[in-house]
Amino acid sequence: MKYFVLFGPPGAGKGTQAGAMVERYNLCHLSTGELLRSEIAAGTPLGLQAKALIEAGSLVPDEVVVGMIESKFKSVKNVKGFLLDGFPRTIAQAEALDAMLSKNGESVTGCISLMIPDDLIHERIAHRANIEGRADDARPEVVANRVKTYHDKTEPLIDFYKKANRYHEIDGVGLIEEVRDRIFKKLDLL
Repeated sequence: MKYFVLFGPPGAGKGTQAGAMVERYNLCHLSTGELLRSEIAAGTPLGLQAKALIEAGSLVPDEVVVGMIESKFKSVKNVKGFLLDGFPRTIAQAEALDAMLSKNGESVTGCISLMIPDDLIHERIAHRANIEGRADDARPEVVANRVKTYHDKTEPLIDFYKKANRYHEIDGVGLIEEVRDRIFKKLDLL
């Protein structure tokens, strides 16, 4: 089983690229954002808790996200692996993922990191808010907090995965097809 972490700042194109990656490599796409949005839409207690945090631009607690991911690992069948999008976001989550996988003698296959500059992050998120109507993308102060949270809490994962020799950086600037080709060239080797 392969386990890929799809990494990058908000608006880097992770969601845009994930579908093609899933199709080409027979992966199950686990987007914590989508998992949480479905909980919010269903009005579950987890969803209500997550909604308040997301609207403030904060992260959902690790134990909640880790539990959702582990449940999906156990329940999804007939795939060659998983594409984790939005998880892990912190060193603690990466360590929890490693511990979860090592229980079954497995490990993260690779961290695919889509990188774009901060000015492009804001531009893409504003565009996404207009296209998809995502309220969490519409307020500049929430977006600014998400970018700051990414730099403060998530960027340390770069060194974490570099030390594990699992980090693969992809230039996320360019046409969707160009970025996709860069990703495929890397995944074909893993």
